[in-house]
Amino acid sequence: MTTWLITGCSSGLGRALATAVLERGWNAVVTARDPQTVSDLADAHPDTALALPLDVTDGAQVQAAVQAAVERFGAVDVLVNNAGYGYRSAVEEGEDDAVRALFDTNVHGAVAMTKAVLPGMRARRSGAVVNISSIGAQLCPPGSGYYAATKLALEGITGSLRAELAPLGICAVCVEPGGFRTDFAGRSLTGTSTVIDDYAETVDARRKENDRVHGTQLGDPALAARAIIDAVRSPEPPAMLLLGSDALDAARKTNEARRRELESWAAVSTSTDVRAQDGAEGSAG
Repeated sequence: MTTWLITGCSSGLGRALATAVLERGWNAVVTARDPQTVSDLADAHPDTALALPLDVTDGAQVQAAVQAAVERFGAVDVLVNNAGYGYRSAVEEGEDDAVRALFDTNVHGAVAMTKAVLPGMRARRSGAVVNISSIGAQLCPPGSGYYAATKLALEGITGSLRAELAPLGICAVCVEPGGFRTDFAGRSLTGTSTVIDDYAETVDARRKENDRVHGTQLGDPALAARAIIDAVRSPEPPAMLLLGSDALDAARKTNEARRRELESWAAVSTSTDVRAQDGAEGSAG
């Protein structure tokens, strides 16, 4: 039976995914910093659910969670790195401790979880690692530079991981959701207490206290969970799975704008190549 280990299950996409996995009769290790927030899932599925405390920035808890999963179910077949949160701030306003904490959770925590499950997956020559990113990694909106940076880092790691693991029978998938009706814009969103007036035009509308999108997003977490499961179970899982029509539209527009700029600067880009004649002159000298 397939066993999923999902981080950040207290609400939103993580909880929806855990629910979907359990409803299909599979095993699920459902984790949260406060295990009481996921205890109802374990109570409803006593044979197939294991609720555990997990702060992904705590190395001891990471190792303990994976060990407990293996002891209970025999293996971790699918890891979903979902734990994370947002941070709104102009780049100049970013508070050093807050930014480090953001990277510790969104990037280093996911890496720690991945490294903890990979020895078992490599031994079995099977498994999947799913990293939850954001369409913000492509859009890089003003006021979300640090959050976008964490997701871009996660996407870079996932890309290399995919190439490294493919010969071993393990897949790595990155998921870029658009706006979903989760707690991301609510409880899971933080922001700087440092405000510089010069950024009012570009950043103020996106500050946590000014956010108006919470509860109005297009995306349904239950449908996102279904899409992730289908992708993981596909014979050829995608390298990047976009979720939501808003994410798909934004990616298309962003990629087209990048393509146009790339072509408009192509001559400058190629002008930096070493020329055959230059090489010959250098040899003659």
